[in-house]
Amino acid sequence: MQLLKFVPIKLTLFLILGIITGWYTDLNNTIPFCFVIGLLVVAGFLYKSKKRTNQYVFGIVALLVTFCIGLLVISINKPKNNFNHYSKHTNENPQELHLKISEVLKSNSFSDKYFAKILKVKNNNTTGDILLTIPKDSLKTKLHIDDEFIVYEQLSEIKKTLNPHEFSYKSYLEKVGVYQQLYLKSTNYISTKNNRKTIYGLAAKWRNKIIENLKKEEFGSDELGIIQALLLGERNDISEETYNNYKNAGAIHILAVSGLHIGILLLILQLILQPVDNLPYGKKIKLPLIVALLWAFAFLAGLSASIVRAVTMFSFLAYAEYLNRPANKFNILALSMFFILLIKPTYLFHVGFQMSYVAVFTILWVYPILQNFWQPKYSILNKIWQLLSISVAAQLGVLPISLFYFHQFPTLFFISNLVIVPCLGFILSGGIVIILLSLLNLLPNFVAQIYNGAIQFMNIIIAWIAQQETFLFKNISFDSIQLILSYIIIICLIVMWTKTSFKRIIVLFVSVLILQSYLLISKYQVNQKKGLLVLHQAKETTLINQKGSTAHVLSNQKNQLTSTLQSYRIGERINTITYDSLKNCYTLLDKKIVIIDSFAVIDTTMKKVDYLILTQSPKINLERYLNIIKPKMIIADGSNYKSFITKWNKTCIKKKLPFHYTGEKGAFYFNELKD
Repeated sequence: MQLLKFVPIKLTLFLILGIITGWYTDLNNTIPFCFVIGLLVVAGFLYKSKKRTNQYVFGIVALLVTFCIGLLVISINKPKNNFNHYSKHTNENPQELHLKISEVLKSNSFSDKYFAKILKVKNNNTTGDILLTIPKDSLKTKLHIDDEFIVYEQLSEIKKTLNPHEFSYKSYLEKVGVYQQLYLKSTNYISTKNNRKTIYGLAAKWRNKIIENLKKEEFGSDELGIIQALLLGERNDISEETYNNYKNAGAIHILAVSGLHIGILLLILQLILQPVDNLPYGKKIKLPLIVALLWAFAFLAGLSASIVRAVTMFSFLAYAEYLNRPANKFNILALSMFFILLIKPTYLFHVGFQMSYVAVFTILWVYPILQNFWQPKYSILNKIWQLLSISVAAQLGVLPISLFYFHQFPTLFFISNLVIVPCLGFILSGGIVIILLSLLNLLPNFVAQIYNGAIQFMNIIIAWIAQQETFLFKNISFDSIQLILSYIIIICLIVMWTKTSFKRIIVLFVSVLILQSYLLISKYQVNQKKGLLVLHQAKETTLINQKGSTAHVLSNQKNQLTSTLQSYRIGERINTITYDSLKNCYTLLDKKIVIIDSFAVIDTTMKKVDYLILTQSPKINLERYLNIIKPKMIIADGSNYKSFITKWNKTCIKKKLPFHYTGEKGAFYFNELKD
């Protein structure tokens, strides 16, 4: 199937290209707006012209218009191009801010977190979201969506990543439109009355009511957490052990209400409402009824971004099913993406959005191919093959994305999906009934126990699969170039499978050859690399001495470096990590390095030191010591008191010495300093 012949697919691809280009370029609204208007005029002229040769030119202009629309919509979403954004009215001093809670985030052991809209700065109406952090027990009651209050505070920047290859929370928040944060204490706010209610607030209120009712039933704690995740999109009560089991079993997507859940719900609704087809105008009645029920479920689940995206996508697909034209499913899937990205272009950078659309697209494309490849005679075997085909098709599509973001591949994913997909159909349909009966206080205890047992069985199977660590590949290095090349190979493989030809075999062979060449070049570059750096750590100094694909870690806190070293290992393609305890003096990369910790042990006989590392707030007269050893640079890690950092920085300015504090500038690379 030559998918690029479909106009909606081509337009959507050019819209995506425009959004990506606009995100990584610094354009204001004026330039893309002028291009859109100008190209629309040209397109209108070509459309009215009856010359056949102009049809091709019209197609090119239409694609360029779509590309420029992508540039325009993403530039409008950037704060610097929005005149009403709060950043245009705030400064470095405390100001009066009128806030409204827009989303409740998962809390940690120390604080509760929210997304909040800034409705006003002083008397100026504004737009834009911030990250709101409130210490635990600072407020008597937790905040809810639509709560409004006034604070007199100063906004702060979201901290950047301080160690190499770690997950950038700052970058993630920027992609959801959040650029600053606010720390709030109980005494610093005034609640407002007559708060304006939104549909999101009403949905959250209903969801909280459902959760309170479910907690009164005799569900196990783990089972209740899964119920809330699968039916209400609420994952806060899932235990860490259960969450890791689903992740390692390749079933983490089950815990986020998304395309899979809505797709199964759509199939259930089509089955239940099948008798409506026999009525006069039955199919015309059935379509809006299904769409209405899908959106009712979205409302029930709190109207989170992932649910709204999934329901929008499957509302379009329900229309495609109504048309009963296989080719139209691809067109309408592309149109749903086009429609969503026009309204929320930043969704393009959300992992959930990417995985949902890629999974559905590959299912629509690959599933019929697999079904034509083999058609079992026995009914049970045929059902298993259908489930396996859907699982393989979806996994084939999301595999490169999964490797890129999560760097692991559970090879037993097909077993997880063979168990989960049938269970999920029962859990979703039965769960809706459970919720309705619970709201009406009519839920029989034996029904709750049967439902609890089904989820418990699913959890046991998932836990068993997760324990098969031999089949779980972790810490896979996979960058953006590999992501693109992998998708090219997958597309070439599917195209060749549908219709084998010499040309297609050559294209596939060349694609694989390019990927292998890239991997060989990457391996060569890693083997040639030598580097030394000081990580940002809160307790004790940690140095990493990299030689090729081996990293030698110098630290006294090995057990507390798992996450940081794992990120570094993946990003730098490290094969081996060795450990050694920290000493006070090293000669590495032909540089003499001295470390002074809280014991403040100083060797006054040492001369010509290149680097001095200060850790754990040593109480020393730095100026006097600098006169003795005369280092070329001072480095302070995150274990030092801020007051000490300020004092040392002033001393270095006075001595005209470079000063690097990892808490502000991040990890320090020794090989980047020139003599």
